[in-house]
Amino acid sequence: MRAELAFSVGDLARMRFAVSPMWEVGPSMRLLRSGNDHPVHRAWTAQVRPRLAATGLDRGRLAELVPPSGYVPDFLNPAPAGPFPTFEEELAAIRVTPAARVRGELDRLRADQGRLGPGLSGLYDDVPRLLERVAEEIEAYWTVALAPYWGRIRTVLDADIFHRARQVAEHGAGHLLGELHSSVSWDESSLRLDDRRAPLSRQSAGAGLLLIPSVFTGPVPFTRLAPPDPPQLAYPARGIGALWESRPVHRGGGGALARVLGRSRSLLLAELDSPATTTELARRTELSVAGVSQCLTALRGAGLVSAHRAGRCVLYARTSVAEALLAAASDDPPTAT
Repeated sequence: MRAELAFSVGDLARMRFAVSPMWEVGPSMRLLRSGNDHPVHRAWTAQVRPRLAATGLDRGRLAELVPPSGYVPDFLNPAPAGPFPTFEEELAAIRVTPAARVRGELDRLRADQGRLGPGLSGLYDDVPRLLERVAEEIEAYWTVALAPYWGRIRTVLDADIFHRARQVAEHGAGHLLGELHSSVSWDESSLRLDDRRAPLSRQSAGAGLLLIPSVFTGPVPFTRLAPPDPPQLAYPARGIGALWESRPVHRGGGGALARVLGRSRSLLLAELDSPATTTELARRTELSVAGVSQCLTALRGAGLVSAHRAGRCVLYARTSVAEALLAAASDDPPTAT
């Protein structure tokens, strides 16, 4: 089915971009639970799927809210108030969702799926208490599955928005809307969306338009319609294919980065191409656990490493600052030792 969303001058004036952490939560959870080895995200799923099973998050209320296909309750994707809301801000908005709205969207989920799971049946009966449990599951999922990788993900999302903003500056908003995805087209007065399951109108969608790039949304864009909020269109971001590629970092201890940070710290940054625990890093680098811990503390203090608790373990990950630093140093030839 093709849907058309008519645009007024005011709607175009209110069109904006936003980076939304919650638009990565639902689609990434769906991918993990599908059991598929996505060709782009295979490295990520291999690392995260065992953690998800170990914590039981693949069997909780959040998993029931994100079925393998079909409708996902809109309250999981609150309208971003600004261009770069934090995960904490979006989670706070979920926590204060009115009970009547939660029940209404669970009714829609029941109609779409044929039933509600046991966890969601409980949520339906006791929204004030159990919505907080849902928020706690979302927070736990974020910590395990997305926070250690957020610096890398955010780099792709920011680059996409920069590219789209340049398109608007050079060619206008109509060209931008026509270039978002093959299922999205623009005909001077309306936005056309192919492969939608339901019709779309301004009365059902709200004013303006929020464009949200996502690395896990795909292969077609997702929409969220919850008036009076503007409609949200989450589309696959550019550059996803290179998201999990290993960075070209010298692991031999030479190069400009080692001269600035020291051999051990630069080596640890190189090994954090994927998040790891202190013990794993010590095994890979043949450094002592105490030495690795000391280096990680220094790197974290400098904003180059972040720490994320996953059950009994703490995963360390490179930040976006570290990614930029490594990219700048990647062309430096290693020095003789």
